[in-house]
Amino acid sequence: MSTDAEKGRLVAGLWCTDVLAGLPDFVDGELSEAEAAAVRAHLDGCDWCERFGGAYSGVVARLRSDGPAREEAPDITAKLLGRISEG
Repeated sequence: MSTDAEKGRLVAGLWCTDVLAGLPDFVDGELSEAEAAAVRAHLDGCDWCERFGGAYSGVVARLRSDGPAREEAPDITAKLLGRISEG
């Protein structure tokens, strides 16, 4: 079971780890409007997640436009999220 410190900060009813885990779906527009609104509220109140989320979405956009085929993006996403979990 995770401790609060391992989850990050609780902002707008969401822990940082929950936001980061759902970031790929958020960036892809695959969350419901209510889920997306909750993530946006967390990002508005959490400077760390807002900075990371902006960097993450920029990387994903560049990869999709200039990088590997879309099928390879989930592997990159998993690696990125794994590194974040370690740090």
